[in-house]
Amino acid sequence: MWAVVPIKDFTNAKERLSRILSPSERRALARIMAEDVLRTLLAVSELEGVAVITRDAEAQELCTGLGARIFTEPRNEGQTVAVVSANRVLKDEGVKDVLTVPGDVPLVLPRDVRSVVAAHGDAPAMTIVPARDHRGSNCVVLSPPGCVTLRFGRNSFYPHLDAAREAGISPLMIELPNLALDVDTSDDLDLLMREPTRTCAQEFLTDAGVPGRFHRWLGGTAARPQGSAVAVGATK
Repeated sequence: MWAVVPIKDFTNAKERLSRILSPSERRALARIMAEDVLRTLLAVSELEGVAVITRDAEAQELCTGLGARIFTEPRNEGQTVAVVSANRVLKDEGVKDVLTVPGDVPLVLPRDVRSVVAAHGDAPAMTIVPARDHRGSNCVVLSPPGCVTLRFGRNSFYPHLDAAREAGISPLMIELPNLALDVDTSDDLDLLMREPTRTCAQEFLTDAGVPGRFHRWLGGTAARPQGSAVAVGATK
């Protein structure tokens, strides 16, 4: 099984956090989260390889330093196009199983990835880990690559389940708290900062003084925004 990580340009990354983080901080956070994810994947011996599909020069430099394979895309056409392209290349090379995760799930641990790999069934099969709101798809495994029509986006989880059933596949859904947190919004950022520090992304936010700034942004209190989710529990 190979892992594929689609990475958009770090420049102008995480624009929904622009009220809290400066452009340089958002760029740095995106890069550091991607590094957290890649280091985790590269530590999983059950994976034959780890590939990143990106056009960002800084992301490619990061991959070279870590030892991940690089697939270059000529322009950003979205996560779905990128992942489908990477799946197609790997399938043509004889790869039979592909696991896809985004580069902004910094809490993911090797044991989370191993749990997904161990639970995944024989082809044809799809395993999926939803985002914490059950809207996004934070991990998708396909055997063989391309057996289900992918449709990543903010509301991709249930469409992915439907697409699997349309392909005659009963999808396996797994809840994994560390994989469920992708960092896009202020709520996500708060949840990340509330977790016991263990990732480079969390250390970066702490060193940059973001926790204190975040609470000042809320109005000088530690109260959470109305309707925000409870903190994600750690799995070690």
